[in-house]
Amino acid sequence: MIGPAFVLAVLLGIFTTAAYALIRGSIGARLPLVALAAVLGAWAGDSLGERLGIDIVRLGDFRILPAIVGACLGIGLVSLVAALGPERHRT
Repeated sequence: MIGPAFVLAVLLGIFTTAAYALIRGSIGARLPLVALAAVLGAWAGDSLGERLGIDIVRLGDFRILPAIVGACLGIGLVSLVAALGPERHRT
């Protein structure tokens, strides 16, 4: 059975990815990787917030603020790896 924390992490990750795409303008072919990193980051952020006892903004048992920070860190990690990687030249 799927728990509510995973469902909320997916929704928050997709929302964060959409906000990042709106601000950046274009993500290109990295969109699935960015969305996956945001979802996993939100899920990990919620778990880390539970361990550290960060309960500033909650929705039931889901800690929203640490989940947003985790999603942003996941997006930042994918963007950093993409910027440091080799560029592909189209011919």
